[in-house]
Amino acid sequence: MTALSRYQRLEASALWRPGAGEQRREVIVSLGDATLTLSDLHDRALAHWSLATLHRLNPRARPARFAPSAAPDEGEEIELDDEEMIAAIEKVRRAVERRRPRRGRLRLWLGLALAGGFGLMAVFWLPDALVRQTAALLPEVAREAIGARLLGRMQEATGPVCDGAPGSAALARLGRRVLGMDGVRLAVLPGGIGTTRHLPGGYIVLDRRLVETYDDPETVAGFLLAEALRARAHDPLVDLLEFAGPVATAKLLTTGRLDDAVLEAWADRLLETAPEPVAPETLLPAFAAAGVRSTPYAQALGPTGETARALIESDPVPLARARPLISDQDWVSLQGTCFE
Repeated sequence: MTALSRYQRLEASALWRPGAGEQRREVIVSLGDATLTLSDLHDRALAHWSLATLHRLNPRARPARFAPSAAPDEGEEIELDDEEMIAAIEKVRRAVERRRPRRGRLRLWLGLALAGGFGLMAVFWLPDALVRQTAALLPEVAREAIGARLLGRMQEATGPVCDGAPGSAALARLGRRVLGMDGVRLAVLPGGIGTTRHLPGGYIVLDRRLVETYDDPETVAGFLLAEALRARAHDPLVDLLEFAGPVATAKLLTTGRLDDAVLEAWADRLLETAPEPVAPETLLPAFAAAGVRSTPYAQALGPTGETARALIESDPVPLARARPLISDQDWVSLQGTCFE
């Protein structure tokens, strides 16, 4: 501790008692840079007290009494009447006290820092972690149930699913041929979605326009491949839970249920939002693996677009090597599925 400059080498007379029960004697007290020096009248140093440990025995009383420490058995002390010296010592003591570590204050700041850290974690990390954990733990049967309920909500706006038996069977065969798996649940809606959407539980829904507008199933196959890639890139359950928020997600994790209001709002969002485009470098390998021409799909997108041009120019299946995806009879049944 450095004493305040205006008080450096300040001196005053005082009465000093070296120990308990000893005779008091007059001394000169000097306020130095870090110590209080006690000297006799011949300027011989008798004691040096650290300003950092200096203790006031009688606050606000006169004459002021100071001891070199606050120890209970401390017997040494001085008495001072000089107001300027008393004020200087008190000012230095206050400065020392302000710089002394405060255990309570440290705990307060640590507590605030921890609270702030937990707050930030709750805002930025916990919701995402909760969503990922819930999506990872939810069994497939629960995903299917959510997808089915969500499809039901979408039908309130689009009309009921086209479920003519021959057309539904033809669509299932096209799905197995193009996507190469049985877990996908395909459905045709009478309108309102424009092209395709994917839902939890392996659902892919198509707009009626896709199966009625085009001359062959290759265009529909292209839209199915693109939507399957979107579903692979973005888990539809994760997207739904991020939209629903942490409260609804926690409820799903603990009870296995999502409120109807959440599903209704998400269905509206799906109907209002166009699917994200899929890059050609992602699409072309999928078309090649499925043995599906990419040109019909590209022409449906609009041949002037950058993605469409790339799909046409790099079509992995030349027209001469293309094979029918489903029979003509199946295609006719699929085109008539909403009329059956």
